[in-house]
Amino acid sequence: MKAHVSSILLGVRDLGRAKQFYTEGLGWKVKDDYGVSVFFESDGGSLVGFYGREGLAGQVGASPEGSGFSGLVLTYVVRSEARVDEIIAQAEKAGATILKPAGALPWGGYGGSFADPDGYIWSLGYSAQGTDQPYAE
Repeated sequence: MKAHVSSILLGVRDLGRAKQFYTEGLGWKVKDDYGVSVFFESDGGSLVGFYGREGLAGQVGASPEGSGFSGLVLTYVVRSEARVDEIIAQAEKAGATILKPAGALPWGGYGGSFADPDGYIWSLGYSAQGTDQPYAE
C-alpha cells in the first residue's frame, strides 16, 4: 500500500449544515452532490467528501456513536502567517469553534486550529523554515 490518500470522507450529522459551512463559510466548490453525499473540487489535492454519519459508519462496519477527540486532525499548510489569521477568522465567522487561536507554535512555526460544526479538527500552519512543505495555498 502506498502512502497516499485517495479521498477523505467525513461522516456528518447534518449534511446541509456541513455543506453550508464549507461552501458559504470557507468558499469550497461542490463537485458532485448525490443527496446522501457531497464531494468538493479538490484543487489538486485529495478528494474531500461528506456522507451522513450513520451511512458512512455502516459502510465501514463501525458504530456512528462516539464523542471526544477521534485522533484525526486535518492539516492545511499555507505560505504566510497572515493567511493563517485570515482562514481562522473566516472559519470562526462561518461557525467554527476556535480550539487554538493563531499564534507562535512551540516548534517555531505559526498556526492555530478550529473544529467544524461536526467537530472535525483543522490545524492551520506556516513555517518560514519549511522548504518542502505540501502547501495547500
